[in-house]
Amino acid sequence: MVNTRRRECVITDTSVLINFLAVDQVSLLLDHPSYDFVLTDHVRVEVTEYYPEQFARLEAIIADGYLRQLTVNTPEELEIFAALTIERRLGAGECAAIAAAVFRGCGIAIDDRTAIKQVARLYPGVRVETTQSIVVGLIRLGRLNVATADELKDRWQNHHRFRLPFRSFREVL
Repeated sequence: MVNTRRRECVITDTSVLINFLAVDQVSLLLDHPSYDFVLTDHVRVEVTEYYPEQFARLEAIIADGYLRQLTVNTPEELEIFAALTIERRLGAGECAAIAAAVFRGCGIAIDDRTAIKQVARLYPGVRVETTQSIVVGLIRLGRLNVATADELKDRWQNHHRFRLPFRSFREVL
């Protein structure tokens, strides 16, 4: 039986994308059964500027057609982008991801606490996913086991400066 259920669009910010690229597990995002992850050109630029090793992986994924990139360019998106940018609390990638998610009716994958608070305050109807919630979701869907998730968590913490406030994903299930 073919799954005809449409996956929900989720615009990914640099933070979540980098976490999965850094441990060479972006396939967890690309093969997600519930979400279709998309990035903005602003996020791609941030990866280019700050994460050269991950950028090479990202370029290959985009070139092979596994990850879609969009441009924030409608008047409505640009208005949201400008309003968020003027506050100077968020980076361009975060502002672009939020603008695209709001205008296009998508969720957003983002780890920055300030950005998450902004989304909740200004756009409470937007679904917010984080690296943690994505991994927990994959465990619950049977796509990832706790031991493998904990290995990812340890790699993020020990090699990539991303920390989660628990010892094992078992604690948050």
